[in-house]
Amino acid sequence: MLCALPLACKKSEGGAPGKLRIAVVPKGTTHEFWKAVHAGAAKAARELSVEIIWKGPLKEDDLKSQVDLVQSFTAQGVSGMVLAPLNDTALVAPVRAAVRSGVPVVIFDSDLKGGDQASFVATDNRAAGRLAGEKLGALLGGKGNVLLLRYQEGSASTNHREEGFVEALRKFPEVKLLSANQYGGATTESAFAASENLLLAQNAGKGQVQGVFCPNESTTFGMLLALEKAGLAGKVHFIGFDASAKLVEGVRAGKLSGLVLQNPFNMGYLAVKTLVAHLKKEKVESRIDTGAALVDKQNMDQPEMKALLSPPTAP
Repeated sequence: MLCALPLACKKSEGGAPGKLRIAVVPKGTTHEFWKAVHAGAAKAARELSVEIIWKGPLKEDDLKSQVDLVQSFTAQGVSGMVLAPLNDTALVAPVRAAVRSGVPVVIFDSDLKGGDQASFVATDNRAAGRLAGEKLGALLGGKGNVLLLRYQEGSASTNHREEGFVEALRKFPEVKLLSANQYGGATTESAFAASENLLLAQNAGKGQVQGVFCPNESTTFGMLLALEKAGLAGKVHFIGFDASAKLVEGVRAGKLSGLVLQNPFNMGYLAVKTLVAHLKKEKVESRIDTGAALVDKQNMDQPEMKALLSPPTAP
C-alpha cells in the first residue's frame, strides 16, 4: 500500500498490525528523478510487504517544509525514515531527534553531517563529477574556456559533483575555468536566469566559452534553454546531469554533449531495502554506491543506457 499523505496510513486503517510503516522524504516531488526514486521505493515496499509514505516538498528549495515533515513523521512514530536532505547541516538536528526517539533513518541521494544515520545510499557524486570533467576536457582536446554553473549552497550531492568536476579539469592545464561561483537554484526559471547572466558576463556569444557543466536537472535544463536562446546550443560543448525527456532530446539533437546519469530507481529501491534490513537487526553497509554513467549520442541507444535514460516513474 502506498500513501500520499502522512496520516493516510494508520495501522488500523491501512495495514496489518505490526506492519512496518516507512516514511520516504525526497528533496522534491516534481523532477523526473524523484518520480523514479518513488517507483524504486514502491517496488521495494511491495517485495518486502511494508508500507511507504511518500511525502516531500514540492520544490527543492523548501527547506522548512522538509524539516517540518521529518519532525512530523518522528512525532507520528513511523517505523523508520528514508531521507534525501536538502541541506547537509540543517537536517542534522531533526534526524538526531528522530533516531533518539526510536525512528532510524537512512540517508539517500545527498549526504548529511552528524553520523546519526544507519546508512547512506547514493551515487558516488565526486566520481560522477569527475566523469563529467574528464569527458569535457577530452571533447575540448585539452584546451579551452569552461563555465561551471553550480546548483545551490548546502546541497552536499551537487557540491561533491562540482568538486569532482573541478578536480578532473586539473588534468587539463590548458583548460581554463572562467567561472565557478554562480548558482542556478532549484527551478528551471532561476537556472535559466542565472545561465543567461553567466553566458553574457563571460562573452559566450563572442566565442569566449567552449565548454559548460551543470550538476543537476534544473541547472542543466535552464542552461540548455539559455544556450538555445543565445544561438549557442550545439556550438558549445555542454555536459549536464540527470535525465528528463527534454534533456534526452537535447543529447539526440547534439545540443548536449552528454549527461551524467544516476540510477534513481535503484536508489529508491536500495534505500528502502537497507532501512528494512536495519530494522530487522541485519548488518548494513555505512555507504552504498548506486552507480553513475555518462551517456552521449553515440551510446544512448545501448540497452543499459536506455534503461537509465528512461527509468520507471510509476509507483
